[in-house]
Amino acid sequence: MASAVSRIKESNADRAFLLAIYAVLCIVLVVVLYPLVYIVSSSFSSPTAVSSGQVWLWPVDVSLRGYETLFKNPQVLTGYGNSLFYTGAGTLISVTLTVMLAYPLSRKTFYGRNAIMMIVTFTMLFSGGLIPTYMVVKSLGMIDTRWALLIPNAVWVWQAIIARSFFQSSIPDELVEASEMDGCSDLRFMRSVVLPLSKPILAVLVLMYAVGQWNAYFDALIYLKSADKYPLQLILRSIIIQNNSGNSVMDAMKQVERQQLAELLKYSLIVVATLPVLIIYPFVQRHFVQGMLVGSVKG
Repeated sequence: MASAVSRIKESNADRAFLLAIYAVLCIVLVVVLYPLVYIVSSSFSSPTAVSSGQVWLWPVDVSLRGYETLFKNPQVLTGYGNSLFYTGAGTLISVTLTVMLAYPLSRKTFYGRNAIMMIVTFTMLFSGGLIPTYMVVKSLGMIDTRWALLIPNAVWVWQAIIARSFFQSSIPDELVEASEMDGCSDLRFMRSVVLPLSKPILAVLVLMYAVGQWNAYFDALIYLKSADKYPLQLILRSIIIQNNSGNSVMDAMKQVERQQLAELLKYSLIVVATLPVLIIYPFVQRHFVQGMLVGSVKG
């Protein structure tokens, strides 16, 4: 005999509260989404429409001049390739080192883990400063090399803390003891058990490190001297500076046209620089929220 499922009738107060929540969420969605739509629309508009403020929601006088001017510069493709390399290699190195640091610190049998954790946390609060860091990088022979953008900031302390908390709450000690009784080595346990169970936190680490590496330009500005090693962000910065630097003896019409093009390039550069991150995010979003929630529980 099938039993009828009865639903609890919502009160008017509950309905009003739910409608208020939906209204607030819609407002937040518009506030977050409108700047993105405006930037994309401006990048596909004409320089005159952008500089005169005619763009509001949709592209005005549709034009690809911003992207054409941008990709005519051969350094842009070189910078794209360099940034892809720095992002891929840097993320791989950072995630590997973070897991190697966080997992031993999460195990109670690891002698001295509290002292090491205090030392690691201390580096998050206090650092040597820019000049000592530069001297260390220089003494290691990494100036004007790609390693200067991969090694000095390879491990972020906050990410190590999140990963450590995840391992503490998700990898029980009983599982480690059972693997030891079966003769499983530490490396095999890490490869066969820990990593398959840690997909959420790995997705969080990959996304955080990849976005940080992709947007980084200050280290390249300090450590790199060769233009063929510049990441995309540094190339885009130089393009904006070149288009904003005017010539006092330049014809007035050309001066105005150059300023309009510089304004258009800003929006085209934003789209070009953020596109890879927007492409990567949907693939890791499924694990991102779960990893953040589990890793945020400090143990």
